[in-house]
Amino acid sequence: MPDYGTIDQGYAIELATTAPDVDGPVWMVNLMRYKDRAEYADGRETTLTGREADDEYAPFGPLAAVGAEIVFVADVEDQFIGEEPKWDRIGVVKYPTRAAFIEMQRRDDFQKAHEHKEAGMAETIVIGTQPLQFPEITDPVDWADVPYPPTDDDGPYTMLHVIRFHDEGGAAVTPDRMEAYPEVAGSVAVPNGVRIDGWFSAEGTILGDGRTWHQVRFNTFPSRQAFLAVAFDPDRLDAHSEHRDTAIADTYALGVRAHINTLAASTNDG
Repeated sequence: MPDYGTIDQGYAIELATTAPDVDGPVWMVNLMRYKDRAEYADGRETTLTGREADDEYAPFGPLAAVGAEIVFVADVEDQFIGEEPKWDRIGVVKYPTRAAFIEMQRRDDFQKAHEHKEAGMAETIVIGTQPLQFPEITDPVDWADVPYPPTDDDGPYTMLHVIRFHDEGGAAVTPDRMEAYPEVAGSVAVPNGVRIDGWFSAEGTILGDGRTWHQVRFNTFPSRQAFLAVAFDPDRLDAHSEHRDTAIADTYALGVRAHINTLAASTNDG
């Protein structure tokens, strides 16, 4: 058992026993917080930070061997909602099947590399997700024509929302209470150049702190300034209080800068 999160044994069994005829791609969303200094189980001396140890981990070989691909990697620049923990990095890996995710955990080369992750990671949440339908932007605005276009100092900026909805009778109230919110928010966000990279439903949290999550959303703006223009728009703030705040029980809202972002393409090809 890792010391940076608790495994959901029920979801692990589900991943391992999904019948091949109904198995398919799963997107594993990783929220990561690093130790200030890496701490190896064998007690070795090291000057590595936790982030640097995780960079050493980077299991590109095992991922390729099971047909998985890294489709999103970003550093957290702003944590607007959700005080603790303070997340450092976000990653999304697309596995061709749930079985492939389990297969990778069992590989010797993965387990060998994993010592670096264990040394560097202070806390993590890993959510297994599936793509959701999201509001279609039928007439996107060219980023060259928005009020706050990307610049060398302020380039594309992705807002990541990890959401748990209130339960009523055991069912998430997601859709009903938030139905009007995207329309109002979109009327502000679209002129400022928003692009939806993907909205995902959570089918389980394989590693975490015991909390259950319902959705993960990735919305990219041409710049941080463009996002802030949307965030502080009076009409959006009113809709946020009326609809979104009444639906959401727990959430993280993270502003991130992506190094890798092929998320949208990864959902389009299945």
